[in-house]
Amino acid sequence: MFAAYAARIDRDQPLNGLELGERPAPEPGPGWTTVNVRAASLNHHDLWSLRGVGLGEEALPMILGCDAAGVDQDGNEVVIHSVIGQTGHGVGPKEPRSILTERYQGTFAEQVAVPVWNLLPKPKELSFEEAACLPTAWLTAYRMLFTNAGVRPGDSVLVQGAGGGVATAAIVLGRAAGLRVYATSRDEAKRKRAVDLGAADAFEPGARLPERVDAVIETVGAATWSHSVKSLRPGGTLVISGATSGPNPSATELNRIFFLELKVVGSTMGGKDELQGLLDFCATTGIRPAIDSVLPLDRAREGFEKMAGGDLFGKVVLTV
Repeated sequence: MFAAYAARIDRDQPLNGLELGERPAPEPGPGWTTVNVRAASLNHHDLWSLRGVGLGEEALPMILGCDAAGVDQDGNEVVIHSVIGQTGHGVGPKEPRSILTERYQGTFAEQVAVPVWNLLPKPKELSFEEAACLPTAWLTAYRMLFTNAGVRPGDSVLVQGAGGGVATAAIVLGRAAGLRVYATSRDEAKRKRAVDLGAADAFEPGARLPERVDAVIETVGAATWSHSVKSLRPGGTLVISGATSGPNPSATELNRIFFLELKVVGSTMGGKDELQGLLDFCATTGIRPAIDSVLPLDRAREGFEKMAGGDLFGKVVLTV
């Protein structure tokens, strides 16, 4: 079957390790099944995998891709929850949880094997392309906002780095949930898009906000950390799920964190029940993922280049 896969690890030039070509079709074991992929979306996790983060040389070649929607062996339209072994279904009793492409082949292929437990029905209201955007970036944003930040309608939220998959999702989800959302971006066009998606206003990074916010959604890391901390009201919550600009800020702002009793919460992906809630939320409210571009699988390299260059707003989707 045709697939996009990591053939080599290159920490400095990750796309040098990306290959497109034939790979063996999956052979699911007990408790597993095969899904015919209709659409899959890119995440920064895929670029990090090509750099060897979470993916060792011994696991190569590895088909990339965490997110997908497709059709199962019984003809059902499904969405894949990409965290394998979260509850022990389909894996050994002592195996730690992992994300597709860390231990098991991913979704950038004509077929993918996953535990049966990891399948959820695709809502009829969502296209395959829309549904394929949800299980990583959108699920991460959903968990950050509603589980870990604990915000409620009427609260205010700052989303750093508008344009990325998680940030874009947080803006749309926050607006639909009745939050007052502010966003930042270095790019004027992306700030305008953020407002179009529902942000109350968008600013350059580091700008003073109209008010101190109840929560900050942080995926940028070092470049925006200080601004995130300074933008919170006393007792506010900073939720971080990534550090695309680096993990080591020049100032940790510890004095502000303890004096104002701020909460800093790490967040990674989400559970199957949260993904079900997200699917239902999108189906009932009518909100949809922002999709930057849709490409056939054989043009996956173009999608990777677009994501690596940061020249996108929303998700890049590959179709099979």
